[in-house]
Amino acid sequence: MKKIIFVLIVLAGFITSCTKNFEDFNTDKKHATEVPGDYLFANAQKALGDQIASTNVNLNVFKLWAQYWTETTYTDEANYDIVTRTIADLTFRTFYRDILKDLVEARRVIEAEAPIAEDDIANKQNRLHIITMLEAYSYNYLLETFGDIPYSEALNIEDYSPKYDDAKTVYLDLLARLKDATDGLSVDNGSFGASDLFFGGDVANWKKFGNSLRIKMAITLADVDEVTSQSVIEEAYAGAFNARGEGANMVYPGGSNSNPLYLDMVASGRDDFVPANTIVDIMNDLSDPRRDDYFFMNGDAYIGGNYGESSPFGQLSHVADPILDPTYPVNLLDYVEVTFYLAEAAARGFSVGGSAEEYYTEGIAASIEYWGGTQEEADEYIAQGDVAWSAANWQEKIGTQAWLAFYTRGLEGYTIWRRLDYPIFNLAPTIDDYDLIPTRFTYPINEQTLNADNYAAAASAIGGDELTTKLFWDVN
Repeated sequence: MKKIIFVLIVLAGFITSCTKNFEDFNTDKKHATEVPGDYLFANAQKALGDQIASTNVNLNVFKLWAQYWTETTYTDEANYDIVTRTIADLTFRTFYRDILKDLVEARRVIEAEAPIAEDDIANKQNRLHIITMLEAYSYNYLLETFGDIPYSEALNIEDYSPKYDDAKTVYLDLLARLKDATDGLSVDNGSFGASDLFFGGDVANWKKFGNSLRIKMAITLADVDEVTSQSVIEEAYAGAFNARGEGANMVYPGGSNSNPLYLDMVASGRDDFVPANTIVDIMNDLSDPRRDDYFFMNGDAYIGGNYGESSPFGQLSHVADPILDPTYPVNLLDYVEVTFYLAEAAARGFSVGGSAEEYYTEGIAASIEYWGGTQEEADEYIAQGDVAWSAANWQEKIGTQAWLAFYTRGLEGYTIWRRLDYPIFNLAPTIDDYDLIPTRFTYPINEQTLNADNYAAAASAIGGDELTTKLFWDVN
């Protein structure tokens, strides 16, 4: 992967005035008063990458909720307390203020450009299409987290109380926008260049990203709108990530721009997280060759902390050092993830150029290779009866193996569990029934107080603002 040095952005302050003369007096006519659109785009990418990567309990608890990791001392978040630290509020703020608002501003600035040359016109259009793709990715994260969300009235600085839109309606609109954006990209022209922290301006990779994201979103609808799901996936799969190693990654340069995992788990000097027994026990039972890439042994064994319980750091396995390297990349969407979605699509009878078994075994092998393993190791692993493909219980097979492959990508692991009901999670100490494991975030407290009417309407529309309210696509 090509390392892309971050664009450091300094946002200029704006001076307001009551009179034209005073405004003119305070205007520096020799320097720009507006941040370039490319810089705003890069800033949004950085904020998005940081949010996905982080395991800071104030910002992102999905590596806990996916039961990849658990906490050692303070166990509130592993026990599904998102109120004490107002995690829902901080998630909302990060996406709407730090990511989506920068994308909106980037679009506004770029749309105002007046290129003359044909290549420059195409470059402008490519950048606008790519902004649409990143908006769709960000909204999808919010949809998978909360359900109905502000969308059609969101991000209007003059409207502090936007309505919440029906989640399925938003999915369908985003899928339509994604198709237009992906089809509209011109691979013969450039885009953001070095300001693009994911692909370095490579439009062909953005086109693959757009199709891959369409697959990711469409498979989510499979149980509630099979027609749309099948149509989108069958149209998009040929243009998605289609080779091992392909994907959207952001490589951190280190130093002040280190991976948040390093900042959360090393630079902080704290020992707050260990691998959960949920994933460690499953991988031990399967003799999974990725164990030494995911965790360190404690003595001569891999030992996970009991999920949701206080876990003695020194007596358990730890997260492997390479994951905690300052330059470790954050992975937003890649070939491995797409391959498991196509395995599911094929298992549902969709025509995607291969069988469910072919995509399933390729997803496992590609994941093992990604983590440094060999094809021989993958073949031996897949040959086990508990791993080998079975059409009769494809949900368990795909759900478990995709969840294992999505390690470090908490929301993806949590979502595959919600959709396919596998693997079987452990019960945290604070709950005594499997049906009490949360299936969403409750809405932000600020929304309940500052946008009360629209909050109440949204809560009613989804069946109640509860942690256990299932999102519309979670019907099994």
